Amino acid sequence: MEKIVDTSDEWILSRTGISERRICADNEFSSDMAVNAAQKAIAMAGLTPADIDLILIGTVTPDYRVPSLACIVQKKMEMYNSAAMDIVAACAGFLNGLAVGNAFIKSGQFRKILIIGVEKLSSITDYKDRNTCVLFGDGAGAVVLEETADDRGILSTYLKSDGRFTELLWIPDGGTINPCQKIKGRDAEVYLKMNGSEVFKHAVRMMGEASLKALHSAGLTGKDVTWLIPHQANIRIIESTAKRVGISMDRVYLNIAMYGNTSSASVPMALDEANRAGRLKKNDIILMTAFGGGLTWASAVVRW
Repeated sequence: MEKIVDTSDEWILSRTGISERRICADNEFSSDMAVNAAQKAIAMAGLTPADIDLILIGTVTPDYRVPSLACIVQKKMEMYNSAAMDIVAACAGFLNGLAVGNAFIKSGQFRKILIIGVEKLSSITDYKDRNTCVLFGDGAGAVVLEETADDRGILSTYLKSDGRFTELLWIPDGGTINPCQKIKGRDAEVYLKMNGSEVFKHAVRMMGEASLKALHSAGLTGKDVTWLIPHQANIRIIESTAKRVGISMDRVYLNIAMYGNTSSASVPMALDEANRAGRLKKNDIILMTAFGGGLTWASAVVRW
């Protein structure tokens, strides 16, 4: 990073908590990462791809504008027994998918749902913009959601958005308002733009609010939480959220230093990493929370 923009490792680490990121190869795409994560989640669940009847993918970096990334993943994994759709909620995409999947299972319409958060943020990052390029990485995480006969699983979810703040975190060009082929006299702005200070301010409020709302719905407080697994965007935002909810930092799962901000992939990546490391025990109370462009924010409380 020091070689491509005017910054330093010390500056980045002290302000964001990020020291490393993972970047895809040029011939590696969101669908490749999504399939990799999906295969591991399905295997852990003791299922086969044919068992899945709905695929939900949170992403802002699909392989194509059309069709959905979920349909591409369906094709690559030959999951033709399922419906498939994308959810565009930026960094809150995975938790939106978890809430939607929970509602679908409760309604009885679907039984086994694959939920993926995946981003190739390197494809929409301007590596000349030091305010954003130091933050983002690529990654994917996935879970399989199904009905349970006991009191474990999703206890509550909370979703919210506020479209008044769309231009705090957005890509100005490439949609129907400013299609790239019609832009004249200037370079197309097809990279992620962010007002960092304003996003920080709203993120602290949003993640804290979402966490408290979800806990209240579950009849719990921060004292009941075994692990807070937050969106890994900025260490200062995470610290502020934990403080507001009343959770000590030793109960916060962090991997931001290794991967940076991977948007909708960050929460499922951290959840999977904590689980495979043996950190999560039966009946642990897990609080997950995220915020993202839209602005969107979400939380979920799970009894493991």
